[in-house]
Order: sequence, then structure tokens, then C-alpha cells
Amino acid sequence: MNDRKLTEEKVFSYLGEHHMLEAGDRVIAGVSGGADSVCLLFVLLEYTKKVPFSLVVVHVNHGIRSEAGEDARYVEELCGREGIPFRLVEENVPARAAEWGCSEEEAGRRVRYQAFARAAEEFEADHIAVAHNRNDSAETMLFHLFRGSGLRGLSGIRPVRDRIIRPILCLEREEIEEYLALRGIPFCRDATNEEDDYTRNRIRHHILPYAEREIAAGCVGHMAQTAQLLSETEDYLEEMTREALKTCTVGEPPLFQIVVRKFQKLHVALQRRVLFALTKALSPEQRDITQVHVRELRTLFVEEGNRTVCLPFGIQGRREYDRVILEQTGQCAQGREELSPVQLDIQEKVFLEGKALCVKGFFGEIRVTFLENFDKKLQNIPQNECTKWFDYDKINGSLEMRTRQTGDHLTISDGKGGQVHQSLKDYMITGKIPRQERDRIPVLADGKHILWLFGYRISEHYKISENTKRILQVQLLRSGETEDKDGRACESTVVGGRGRQTDPGDRRPDQQRL
Repeated sequence: MNDRKLTEEKVFSYLGEHHMLEAGDRVIAGVSGGADSVCLLFVLLEYTKKVPFSLVVVHVNHGIRSEAGEDARYVEELCGREGIPFRLVEENVPARAAEWGCSEEEAGRRVRYQAFARAAEEFEADHIAVAHNRNDSAETMLFHLFRGSGLRGLSGIRPVRDRIIRPILCLEREEIEEYLALRGIPFCRDATNEEDDYTRNRIRHHILPYAEREIAAGCVGHMAQTAQLLSETEDYLEEMTREALKTCTVGEPPLFQIVVRKFQKLHVALQRRVLFALTKALSPEQRDITQVHVRELRTLFVEEGNRTVCLPFGIQGRREYDRVILEQTGQCAQGREELSPVQLDIQEKVFLEGKALCVKGFFGEIRVTFLENFDKKLQNIPQNECTKWFDYDKINGSLEMRTRQTGDHLTISDGKGGQVHQSLKDYMITGKIPRQERDRIPVLADGKHILWLFGYRISEHYKISENTKRILQVQLLRSGETEDKDGRACESTVVGGRGRQTDPGDRRPDQQRL
């Protein structure tokens, strides 16, 4: 048996092991024209000789690359030669990303699956076949590991999820390209896959090759084995979670009641899973509920006193004697909607002729001024609570006034004359900032790097030094505030409700913090 047949038999065995296809099924196959999806198409065509089923190909043009039309034509020609129905879907993914407030990578994923789902409904398909492989699963495992995922995320990509099937998940990327080479089948190359703009691409291009080369040869296969074990463990724990829900929980959306005494008897792993399952049932998007929220809810069971915890989407948890109530109230969500981000255009042209940029938002009013000809006298750096100076040339892009986001960090001193990154989340925890305040404190952000956490500190990285050439002055004005004789904002109401008046001389020049 040649290598081509070995690859096909490997996929056929995988299809049977996971009961993906049966005779007479109707299948939608997502085919981009890349190596993975072209391999998927031709392996499925071979499988129809063993298990007869019908196949329809859907190609999604994301509207990002100029050569995307060539990919679509190639896939259409393939389908024409093989006698397969072909459906082209054209979308403007950059516009969708802006509309949905997400990355182009995420918008592209959503657009694809929506297109596949519509085609499945139209053709009354039983399954949607997509072309993920073992490398994709390994990348997903690492991506979720770095973000602090639970077992489900560490299980990688599942071979079957609802009507989504992944027939070539058992193949590594190298096997796929070898199979196509043996059969003399060309495929398209997406230039964006060679770039490092997306997180997954950086994992693909740098982390996995390094691990394969320097740590353990065959690491992708080893990770696939681990993913299988974790997936089986996750399935078992899912069963245990369903049983635990029956023993300690009553109700249905939008309100659940949890009996404290019964909940406390559960293992801590099941406690977390029960809370996650209930909040998931109350939220429209599972991905927006994290372990941070679950930890907050657990405090209702371990700390005495009737208290309330507010989560995204207006989900509220509160302790009422021997019960904890989880309810979708909508009230918390409304509070978050008011805190809309505001972009600050800090291009030099804005500050010609000494003009200031003034913007208003949930934080009050911000006045931004561009200063040149710094006299290098660090003692002149404003110590006023609501006026801060930043090294303009260290800022990478446009600034944004907003509240905290996942991945935010700032730079702090390491105590040895150097600097280290610290996540904003960790800073808030170690700084004992009350949980209920954290989502409402304004931050001035350069991407994910926080310049200024209002009411607390600024980042060491952006501070003025002897090497500074140009200064960005940022002033926070709130209702009832005035300016001092130097034009610096003076506070009369304080961010986050921390009422304190500060003498400008109460800090050293190196203590530029609010």
C-alpha cells in the first residue's frame, strides 16, 4: 500500500471511529482552496466510493485579499471537474469586524460558519465538514493554555461538534501536503497565513517549530494524544456536572437558586463547573464568562453575609440566607454600556499651533496637548492629580480612553533599576482595588499597554526622562474642576470615589502616579 492509500485509510478509520458519516448523508464541505481544505475534498471523494453520500462545496471569499477571487475560481474549477455542486459566498470581513467589534480573524470565523449553516439549511445537509488538522488542534491547545483556559479549551479541537465534522483532524500538516504532492494536486497559498499579525500564526510559525526542534520531536502528535485524554476527562466531568446540578440547583433561566449547604459538599472542581454552567445558561455568549467571574461567585458561598456580585450581561449573583440566587437582571449590563471607549487622535497635525484636543466621555473631559522643547528639568513634571506628562515618542498608535480589557498590562519598576510588565488584573488585585470598582475605572491605553490607570498610577515605560524630546500632556477635567496658573487640571471630584486632595509637592519627581 503506497503512502497515498495509507493516508486515506488513516482518515477512513478516523471517520468510522467517530461515526462521522453514514451512507446517504448530505455533507457541506468548506473549501478555501488551501492545502487542508483541498485535501479534505479529495479524501471525502475517495470515501464516497466506500460509503456513498452526497457532497456540496461552499467557498467563502472574505473580501480581504486581492487574489481571493483566484482562489474562488480554482475551487469552482475543481468542483466542475469532479461534478460537485459549488456555492460561492462573498463577504466583507473587515466591515463585519468593525460592526461586531472583534478582530478580522474572529469575524472571518463567524462569517464562514454562518455561510456553512445557511448552506446546510438550504441543502438539508446532515453534516458540515471543515478542514482542521492536528497542527490546528495543537495551536488551539497552546492558545487556550496561554489565556488560562479550562479543560475544554485544553482538549484542542473536537472531531465532532453538533453537525460539524473534522475528517482530517487525524493528519498533520506535513502529511496533508505530502498527500497532495503524491496525487499531483495543486492548492492555493494564503499570504496572510505567512504573516504574524494573528496570534495563532505566531504560535504556528515560532512556538511549535521551536518545540519540535528543541524540546520534543513529534510534539504535535504527543499533544494530540494528550488532547484526547483531556477530552475524555472533560466528557466525564460534564456528566458529573449534570448530576451535581440536579442535587443542588433549582430553577431555569432567567433565575436559578443554589442550595448553599449542598453546593459546599461538592468538590471544588465541580463547584466551579456548576457555576460556569449556570452563568453560561444566563449569558448569550459563553466566551464572555471567565474563571474570574466564577471565582467571584464562589465567594458568595465561602464568605459570610448577604452580598451581591455583578457579572457581564446583567447577570447578578446574591446570597440570601441558605441560598445563592443567580439571575439575569439586565441592570449590570446597562451600567457597562454607558462606558463606551473614546479614541484620541494624537497625530502631530492635531497639535499644530499649540492647539489642544478635547474629547468627552464617561470619564468626563480629556484635554490633550503636544509639548515640544522640553527643558530636561524633571522637577517641572506636574504632580497634579489630574495632569500627566508622557513621552510622546514611546507611544505606538492612537490612544483610547476606556475601561479595562482582557490582556491589558502596564510597566512597573522591578526594584533593581529595571522594568517589568504586570497585568492590569494582577495590579488591581495586589492593589486591593474593590472588585465592584475595577470595571468602571478609566484607563488611557496604547493598544493593550496602559499608560494611565486613573486614580492609581501611570506606566513606567511612558514616563518622562532626560532623553525625552516631546511630551504629550493629558489632563482630566470633571465637573466643577478648574485649572491652576500653569493650565494644569485640578481635581475637585475624584476618580473612583476616592475623595482626597493632594498637594502637588507630596511626591518625588519619579513618582508620577495619580
